[in-house]
Amino acid sequence: MTADILLSPGAGRDGGTGHWAPGEQVLWRYRGNGSDAVHICRPVTVVRDDPELLAVWMAPGTECVKPVLADGSPIHHEPLETRYLRPRTTSVDRWWGAGVLKLARPEEPWSVWLFWEQGWRFKNWYVNLEEPRRRWSGGVDSEDHFLDIHVTPDRGWQWRDEDEFAQAQTAGLMTAATAERVREAGRRAVGVIGAWGRPFRDGWEHWRPNPAWPVPALPVDWDRPAR
Repeated sequence: MTADILLSPGAGRDGGTGHWAPGEQVLWRYRGNGSDAVHICRPVTVVRDDPELLAVWMAPGTECVKPVLADGSPIHHEPLETRYLRPRTTSVDRWWGAGVLKLARPEEPWSVWLFWEQGWRFKNWYVNLEEPRRRWSGGVDSEDHFLDIHVTPDRGWQWRDEDEFAQAQTAGLMTAATAERVREAGRRAVGVIGAWGRPFRDGWEHWRPNPAWPVPALPVDWDRPAR
């Protein structure tokens, strides 16, 4: 299966294999660090799901759940030194701009996101370091690990959010052992980038969503326990 094929919506599980069919709508969620509570939820459409890869599309205009400070102000407005110490809640907002294609290989401690400018001009890949995703009937759950890698179309790369990664350790959200495990995962991801391994070499930047796919709705029970 090549990355640039338009996949049509399907109904039900794919041939009884336990994988979702293209066109099914699921939830891509993140729990708070060290918590079972979901604080990020993004409804997405399945592009591909098999033993090698889960690929999902987050369409422009998707209603998502994101964390905010208890007074409703954006987290990134808070100084880094107190960003992880202030009380938080969640808020519902829409994803504006171009959509995002998310690619995740089973058991890999990162996912790779593709971003485009308006008009489908490819912008960059983004390696999001995270816990390997736990599948459940309604989607996948993970935990973000703060540190990320930005990858440009010319195959250049650089670390992102190293300051947040360090502050999360200072705030007690991540132990030294976990931080080293995340760093090691990042080094492995950099090795994949250097070798231009999958999914970078697979042509996903040429992929386009099926225009018949509707924008998934955010369910009322978006934070329901994974089963």
